[in-house]
Amino acid sequence: MRMFAALAERAVYYETHGDGFPLLLLNGIMMSTKSWTPFIEVLSARHRLILIDFLDQGQSDKMEAPYDHGIQVDAIFAVLDDLGIESADIAGISYGGQVALQAALRQPERIRRLVIANAGLSTSAWLAEIGHGWNNVAGDGRAYYYASIPSIYSPGFYESRKDWMEARRAKLIPLFSDPVFAAQLVRLTDSSESYDISAEADSITQPTLIIGSETDCLTPLMEQKKLQAKLPNSELVIIPDCGHASMYEKPALFASLVLGHLAHDQREFAI
Repeated sequence: MRMFAALAERAVYYETHGDGFPLLLLNGIMMSTKSWTPFIEVLSARHRLILIDFLDQGQSDKMEAPYDHGIQVDAIFAVLDDLGIESADIAGISYGGQVALQAALRQPERIRRLVIANAGLSTSAWLAEIGHGWNNVAGDGRAYYYASIPSIYSPGFYESRKDWMEARRAKLIPLFSDPVFAAQLVRLTDSSESYDISAEADSITQPTLIIGSETDCLTPLMEQKKLQAKLPNSELVIIPDCGHASMYEKPALFASLVLGHLAHDQREFAI
């Protein structure tokens, strides 16, 4: 089912697949609902899977003025309200992980469990500068591709999947050259600069699985470790030989971790 939820005068695109307890998947900055296509079958086998395009992504409305993550949190709850869903699990990667954590802070009673992949407590000054570098070349498709994409994937993935990376380059350079799409990326990147939940993260008590990657150049493992130390009911799993785009580099493992974490509520076992 493909639908739009109303958020003030904006339309938020979402789609649902399957039945079961709701699972909302949240995108990274450069993603859309289409990015999750390879995962739909396996994740919707046990869940009512909900895919959403944030504002300035995919088929959702475009923004004009600057904004912060708060409006994306609003978008999440607009979709859940539109579906009549009182409680859901959320799995988010990168930007989507940051928004998921803020949703858990905003309306904790509506979030049962969390999976947070390749995201941390805040946007560090170092990461903000990387974003400035991306924005500085936005609109120049080739420059933007080479400024952003190599740091998203691990060196090992680049070497082992050269044909896949070449196909990505052929697809993304024209997309990054589109001035409308480039402006969206700039606004999305800027919306993360003020992100910081360090002072309140310890109030997030939902069972949370944090996924970190050994060679993540954007949110290094130190960021996931800081997050895990703050969340009182969390576990950290580190994927070896993997970069920031863990869902693409290790798709079977990524899906297994999400499904495994959401499959049961038992936290202690008598051994």
